[in-house]
Amino acid sequence: MDESATRRFQTMIRDRLAALDEEDALGRDGQSTVELDQQAVGRLSRQDALLNQSMAKATQARRDAQRRALVPALARIEDGDFGYCEDCGEEIAIKRLELDPTAMRCISCASG
Repeated sequence: MDESATRRFQTMIRDRLAALDEEDALGRDGQSTVELDQQAVGRLSRQDALLNQSMAKATQARRDAQRRALVPALARIEDGDFGYCEDCGEEIAIKRLELDPTAMRCISCASG
């Protein structure tokens, strides 16, 4: 992989990490404890609030999983290991990395 492609992937990963940080900030309110006045709010409103909280937590878990995959990919770029299959050592196809820059295996090794 040439230097310009490596820089492009590095920028792509950093941009995605920054976007995840922004999404985290926006999603914090939705994850907070649901506190409703039992006298003022109906049963369906409470259920709706709890469902919204549950969806916000699931979305946060998805962002956390993405971050756990992106940070090591960025480290592989800095170490010079990015774009090489961890099993066979061959280059991972650029198209595969464009779809998923966290891919650590070539398509042959990934498919078994």
